[in-house]
Amino acid sequence: MALLVVLGGARSGKSALALRLARATDAAVTLIATAEARDDEMAERIAVHRAERPPGWITVEEPLDVAGAFAGVPQHACLILDCLTLWVSNMLMSGWPAERIEEEAERVAALAADRVAPTLVVSNEVGMGVVPAYELGRAFRDIQGRVNASFCDVADRAVVMVAGRALELTPTSDLIEMFGRA
Repeated sequence: MALLVVLGGARSGKSALALRLARATDAAVTLIATAEARDDEMAERIAVHRAERPPGWITVEEPLDVAGAFAGVPQHACLILDCLTLWVSNMLMSGWPAERIEEEAERVAALAADRVAPTLVVSNEVGMGVVPAYELGRAFRDIQGRVNASFCDVADRAVVMVAGRALELTPTSDLIEMFGRA
């Protein structure tokens, strides 16, 4: 397994699965965290996540330059990127246009796919709920969906977490191939 994308809703078990899988490797682990403590509640969440990680793991806190953070991770290290959702939100709130966000996501997805050691990418599936009432919310949902798809397009495997259970996602190319043989 080189690149696994772990999608799901809030509190579905995405990050817990990524941590569990990384612990199962014999490799050193680097986690790239994209969260920023912009309020007390988020600072608390970050503290809880930090406490869940083994002390020997390296954590790189990088809200925007994820490609640059990737460059500093040894090729033999297992890499966790947690999470795409906050990364996209950070770029959007920093004024990045949708096209630039999606181009940067494709660039980082390619970097993730080119790694030899296991790479685990965590992201929220935000398109299954109600349509956001505001333009910014709808733009975020649309961009996030395209970013998730760009990572899944190059991933070896992708799962969606539901209530702590992983459901494997079938690549579209496999379905097209299967349909063409029917």
